Amino acid sequence: MDISAQMLTFATVVERGSISAAARTIGQTPSAVSKQIGLLEDQVHYRLLNRTRTGVSPTQEGQEFYEKCKAMAEKYKEAEALILNLDGIPRGMLKIASSVAFGKSQLIPVLPAFLEENPDVQVSLELTDRVVDLQSEGFDATICFAEQRKIPDIMVRRIMQSRRVLCASPTYLERRGNPKNFEELRQHNCLRIAGNSNRNSWDDSDPFNGQGFEAKGRFEGNSTDVIYRAALAGIGIARLPCYLTDRKFHSGELVHVLPEYAPPSTDIAIMFADKRNLAPKIRAFIDFLVRQFRDVPEFQMTGS
Repeated sequence: MDISAQMLTFATVVERGSISAAARTIGQTPSAVSKQIGLLEDQVHYRLLNRTRTGVSPTQEGQEFYEKCKAMAEKYKEAEALILNLDGIPRGMLKIASSVAFGKSQLIPVLPAFLEENPDVQVSLELTDRVVDLQSEGFDATICFAEQRKIPDIMVRRIMQSRRVLCASPTYLERRGNPKNFEELRQHNCLRIAGNSNRNSWDDSDPFNGQGFEAKGRFEGNSTDVIYRAALAGIGIARLPCYLTDRKFHSGELVHVLPEYAPPSTDIAIMFADKRNLAPKIRAFIDFLVRQFRDVPEFQMTGS
């Protein structure tokens, strides 16, 4: 292995935080990776890594050297992507992020069809409700609410429109009663998204004279999926997207609360970097999602 390959290996070790994790990433044994790092240290005449029982970290010299190795690794990936994209066939690892609720209830059920259509593509999926930085975190695309767009040069393509409704389980409403207006709703346990004041503002519309409402209660969760499951468990009243609730309304597991409440719909979108020559694997994934979800009534979607 020449020194350039050793530099790529070193960059992977630093990024993964351990030799064993890096070995799994590049498909080598830990001993082989450790040997290459040792040879690299001999070449540059500096110790590059601090080794502990729990992993590795770069020395001061190693950190400076890593920045150069990282830049080289990025150039290598660009060159590799260019070659892979020449024939236009989707291939390679597709790294995507998705909001938790949409990912569990809608995205994962349709991934078998995408993988069947694109046999040379592998998918790495992270489910998270945090705002993802595509470029710095190395994601090819992320699926989230369109209003989460923070960076101007990120492209957004709409997948579907999402309506939100208020709902609760029959057991909760039997205990506490079914509110008839927002004033009564204030007396209920309203389920909150932790640390997200915007999503806890259940602004009403004409039927309630335009009065604002801040959801307050004794339970909060870090994702829509957590709130959804808390509502099913009978903890309180939740505001949830229809792609989660419609089938539960039909089954009777959830009850539509204040059906005249009609907050503005939001768009669920896929975001990707603004690149002229979009990789075939990313373009294929975007087109697949648009075919799957755009203009499909929510009650026909893949409910959980």
